[in-house]
Amino acid sequence: MINILVIILGLCVFEIISSIDNAIFNASVLVRMSIKARKWFLVWGVLVAVFVVRGLLPWVILYMVYPQAGLMGSFLAAFNGDTRLEHTITLASPRLYLAGGVFLLFLFLHWIFLEETNNVFNVERYVHRHGVWFFAVASLTLSLMVWYALQSDQYLAFAAVVGASAYFIVHGFREQSEKSETSISQKNKSGEISKLLYLIIIDAIFSLDGVLGAFAFTLSVPLILIGNGVGAFVVAWLTVNKAEQLKKYYYLKDGAMYSIGILGIVMSLRGYGYSYPDWLSPVLIISIIIYFFWRSIKNNRLDNKKI
Repeated sequence: MINILVIILGLCVFEIISSIDNAIFNASVLVRMSIKARKWFLVWGVLVAVFVVRGLLPWVILYMVYPQAGLMGSFLAAFNGDTRLEHTITLASPRLYLAGGVFLLFLFLHWIFLEETNNVFNVERYVHRHGVWFFAVASLTLSLMVWYALQSDQYLAFAAVVGASAYFIVHGFREQSEKSETSISQKNKSGEISKLLYLIIIDAIFSLDGVLGAFAFTLSVPLILIGNGVGAFVVAWLTVNKAEQLKKYYYLKDGAMYSIGILGIVMSLRGYGYSYPDWLSPVLIISIIIYFFWRSIKNNRLDNKKI
């Protein structure tokens, strides 16, 4: 029971922290909308985020590793303790871990090479100055991971390629959403429905890293649904009510990205057959977030003293 609670807590924390950027973006659009529209987003946004994305995607992944049970059968098997499902997932788990690990690693590498960071560590400045090397580092990383996977299983190597492909597809959608941010946020109230639908779609795209990262915590779909579902509800509530306060915690995004990087390494190692206890991932993530949360508070205190 303690192990389950730690996993659920880790899933909730990771889901909330990894969605902070999306929450702030959504809030920048919602602030120009009516109270009724904000409530509508809180209700329908949560329903789509929890039941469609965070509920449907693990189910689809489950069906892909256990297709012989059928769509409904694989869904029900996740809740009735089907031993065949457990055995099948155990056999397929290395490929699932490696695909998710590559996806998360590429997210982290893109951030530290090409995106603006707060330079928590001195190495970030050096890496960012050589941002053009992202494509070389990502390509070499994928090549090495595929080569190493081919030594044992060709399907494991293919899983690494799938993870990289998923990254580039999601990254393309994210790039397009950022380009559309200004035009969407400047629309008047007559376009509230279109803006709400846009926010829900963008939330679905931005939640993929949280769903894939969840498998670093557990392969139990019910636990993923609970942990990510609670986290998604908290994110939606923060979007509507506390987005401005979130901006004050300066280093939380850095904490989220380092969490993603750590989970990418952990999942990749597990894909190659290295084992670790189930509590390791949630403990690592919670520790990282506590550290960056403390750094944010410390930074706020220094800013207040300067004023």
